[in-house]
Amino acid sequence: MRPPAPRLIATDLDGTFLRTDGTVSERSAQVWAALPERGIETVLVTARPPRWLHDLEHVVGRHGIAICGNGAFVYAVAEREVIEAHGFDRDVIADIITDLRAEVPSVTLATETAVGAFFETAWAPAREDRTFPMSRGDLDVLLSAPVGKLLALAPELVTEDFLRTVEDVLAGRGHLAFSGVSGLAEINPLGVTKAAALERWSAERSVAAEHVWAFGDMPNDLPMIEWAGLGVAVANAHPSVLAAADRVAPSNDEDGVAVTVEPLLAG
Repeated sequence: MRPPAPRLIATDLDGTFLRTDGTVSERSAQVWAALPERGIETVLVTARPPRWLHDLEHVVGRHGIAICGNGAFVYAVAEREVIEAHGFDRDVIADIITDLRAEVPSVTLATETAVGAFFETAWAPAREDRTFPMSRGDLDVLLSAPVGKLLALAPELVTEDFLRTVEDVLAGRGHLAFSGVSGLAEINPLGVTKAAALERWSAERSVAAEHVWAFGDMPNDLPMIEWAGLGVAVANAHPSVLAAADRVAPSNDEDGVAVTVEPLLAG
């Protein structure tokens, strides 16, 4: 059955809208920019923190807003301003960190907040950014601002085993996401997902789920792909995403998002 025409299209970035080298093709940029001219709203929904969106300002959309941190932040890219944040209760995240370190002593941690990123001293070198503060230190540094996303890194462990351990440690106190980086667990507050953020975004524009198309490639995209009226996996997606999607598009390197939505611009 043909899905209803979309009023809003959402896409993940890395592995979905962006090519493997991290670039946006001219074709994808042009198609994405043309959608609002046909009355179809667009929004980027990504695991990336706010500071990793600056180079993509030209494709964010005419509203200039992106949902990032797996739904933890709504970010006005041009203004470099977090306009909405959803963070952990401080006691809850402190307990999670304590329990996680007890279970995986080698783990290193970082936090993403509305005011910047904070890393343990042992964390691998991070991409620097002049707009947001980036500090290193102990637990007090990590929790110096409300945390939208906790990053836990254990690259020496088998990723699947590590993620299962993290899930057990969380015990329902947070939402675990995986965006494809080996040995990296991304933990958001309970109820904070790409789907929840996209649902809020859509509701604010009086757009029902059946009129939303969502594109993704990794397990952290599953909630929004399952929520949207049409959930689309790119061909290079994780097996779980391919299994859940309503449709499979060409791969990210074949401009799968653009190929799928271009017919909406015909006529």
